[in-house]
Amino acid sequence: MTGSTVPDAETRALLTSLEGQRRHVLGILEGLDDSVLRRPVLPSGWSCLGLVQHLALDVERFWFRAVATGDKDVIRDLDDIDDAWQVGPDVAAAGVIDRYRRETELANAVITATSMDAPLAWWPHHLFGEPHLHSLREVVLHVITETAAHAGHLDAARELIDGRRWLVLT
Repeated sequence: MTGSTVPDAETRALLTSLEGQRRHVLGILEGLDDSVLRRPVLPSGWSCLGLVQHLALDVERFWFRAVATGDKDVIRDLDDIDDAWQVGPDVAAAGVIDRYRRETELANAVITATSMDAPLAWWPHHLFGEPHLHSLREVVLHVITETAAHAGHLDAARELIDGRRWLVLT
């Protein structure tokens, strides 16, 4: 990793945007108990908890610790989970949410310590073919977009669960 420990204005702006989406993901789930977090809401069968686990493992861990930094342990362990969208009954809901928080903290460390122009350390050719992202900046923008899309999915799920909506301006 390269760069200073004090992020520049661009990094701060991108991190602020990403943090806002992460807060949305966690905020829309507040007050839901374990059984509701695990209940599939849409016909595709994913649960709110499964989506959070997907964000922790397939988004934050994957893009920042595998792709951006090339962490060999993370890359080696990518195949350990067949489907991050499925949370086993023995996995505590609080554990999944805590894992998401930990992965975002680890991602923030990468973002703040690395130049936005830094090339990616590893690319999953077996999943995506030739690289379509080339720098940390592009990864951060991708993760902002993906997190925002999934925050919207959680908005829809929460409204179907109990009618609650995240932020509605009237």
